[in-house]
Amino acid sequence: MPTANALRLLLVSLALILPGYPAHAQDTGSVVFIHPDGASSSTWAAARVLLVGPDADLNWDKIPNIAVYRGHMANSLTASSNGGATAHATGVRARYHAFGRMDGVDNAPRILDENGRYRSVAIEALDAGLRVGVVQSGTAVEPGSAIFLTDAPHRRYHDQIVVGMLESNAHVILGGGERHFLPEGVQGVHGLGERKDQRNLVEEAKALGYTVIFTREELLALPDDTDKVLGLFAHDATFNAVEEEKLAEQNLPMYDPDAPTLAEMTGAAIKLLNHGGKQFLLVVEEEGPDNFGNHNNASGVFEALRRTDETFGLVQAFIDDHPDTLLITAADSDAGGLRLMRVGLNEDGTYDDILPERDRSGSQMDGAQGTGSAPFLAMPDRNGRRLPFKVVWAATDDVSGGVLVRAQGLNAQRVKGSMSNTDIPELIRLTLFGSAQ
Repeated sequence: MPTANALRLLLVSLALILPGYPAHAQDTGSVVFIHPDGASSSTWAAARVLLVGPDADLNWDKIPNIAVYRGHMANSLTASSNGGATAHATGVRARYHAFGRMDGVDNAPRILDENGRYRSVAIEALDAGLRVGVVQSGTAVEPGSAIFLTDAPHRRYHDQIVVGMLESNAHVILGGGERHFLPEGVQGVHGLGERKDQRNLVEEAKALGYTVIFTREELLALPDDTDKVLGLFAHDATFNAVEEEKLAEQNLPMYDPDAPTLAEMTGAAIKLLNHGGKQFLLVVEEEGPDNFGNHNNASGVFEALRRTDETFGLVQAFIDDHPDTLLITAADSDAGGLRLMRVGLNEDGTYDDILPERDRSGSQMDGAQGTGSAPFLAMPDRNGRRLPFKVVWAATDDVSGGVLVRAQGLNAQRVKGSMSNTDIPELIRLTLFGSAQ
């Protein structure tokens, strides 16, 4: 029996030679949306020099199509994670506190389609019989992925959000946040449950047909034909987003070494969703750049982007073999306003071992071990020089500007000029369905 990819190629050929055959048949395929939360082009520029050097390319740099991102909300010029995700999932520009609704209050209107269903592109894909998954390095209730599967009056409604995620019947849900799935006081694999309603969603997920897993080993051992999987790989997030100094004081790793990486989760999700050549939508969020950025932890941001860039490489390799796939990526804002800043060299070519804690403007500065530490050292440039640099922060909150939309694969040529946050789901709809739904 021909694979789904072979059938799509046949449809393309028919569209070219048969008059009246639907032209959009050649434009449909799978979509991977990757959201490196809080990462602007400036964040990526600093990560580039540290990870590969100023004259080399990250996988992010190799994503060919680019547009300037416009991410304002209905009542704010800077997005929240939940407001931005509402735009990315629905195509509707809501208010700052929205979580899949028009605002973040109990009586806010829900964003519904003409059939009265939550107007998320992921729900539309499920209704159309496509396979859908979400991957999250943070906790399951993080809006950048959760809003694609459910809405809620406010992002603090954690118990309600994870119920909605399971009831969406999405095929793959991977991330942290076991605490939101177990009754208060019940011991889980990673810690105690915290649900006030005493529902055990791990058992409920199993009853809904989910294979429930908790470790990297279980993830990597999943059979390719697993229909639905819920992966809970940490009590909360798979990382510890605090300042560098607190990580050192408490002897905490940036990322849990026992949890699967973003690339491992994404690779497993694609394998399961695409099994048998099926069309799919996968939403992937690396939450680390935002959470570490909001704690002004530059080293944590860089580690999060290293993991994100590894994931880009994995998806790019998949597109090489499956050209009917769109990779699209954007953040919703710039966490902390991280900027690379030169370290002045002394007359003898050396530089100071310890950076000042503040710039003359009063802005916090970071070195490799945090505030008041030695500078970062870039990877070699084309002449073999390794230059020092420091990071200067604008804020601990999110700021606007400098975010890019990038795309590769099917329909990527539509990413150009400037794009609104609400344009992202429209491109996803076009790729999944051949026309906006």
